Amino acid sequence: MLLLVLGALLLLFCSLDVWYFLRGVHVFVEAWFQPRIWDILAEQSIEGMVLPHDLDYMGHMNNSRYLRECDFARFHHYMRNGLFMASRKLGAKMVVGASTIRYRRSLAFREAFEIRTKILGWDEKAFYLEQRFVSKRDGFVSAVMLCRQNVVRSSPEIIIEYICKRKIECPKLPEDLKHWINYISASSQALRAESGLEEKNK
Repeated sequence: MLLLVLGALLLLFCSLDVWYFLRGVHVFVEAWFQPRIWDILAEQSIEGMVLPHDLDYMGHMNNSRYLRECDFARFHHYMRNGLFMASRKLGAKMVVGASTIRYRRSLAFREAFEIRTKILGWDEKAFYLEQRFVSKRDGFVSAVMLCRQNVVRSSPEIIIEYICKRKIECPKLPEDLKHWINYISASSQALRAESGLEEKNK
């Protein structure tokens, strides 16, 4: 019986990223019992530390772990400010449409850090967020990520109005974010044109 259980657990861990789902549950429960943050534009932060399974062959936090940690930080952010529950009640889903990360300094083994997440603004289709990895050793911003969080079957304005019970004006977008949004739009147009040419050549 014990061998059967161990075999089933081994199969489960080989087939699924179990730690990812367990971490998701942990973030959900932790955020559920924390005080609600009513200002949707407020910056929030969560703490972390570089552990052995985060390391690359150079002994630094590997690139993919930054993106994974940002996933959990955004989930925590949406739980605290009500965006997650509001989107579920409205039948909407939020999915990542684009992200760009800039690495400035490596995070080393056992280095403590915090991820500071804030909503920079929105348009008719998506929220735009900035996430910063800040070393707790000296306050240096080790990495910065911009994220476009697409809203499916609803819109940011509808979700915000549902939470705040009134319309909220989108803040003025930073210039670098505007350039990034323009790049995403240009890339999409180029790919659509490329797909159209491929269809014609078939």
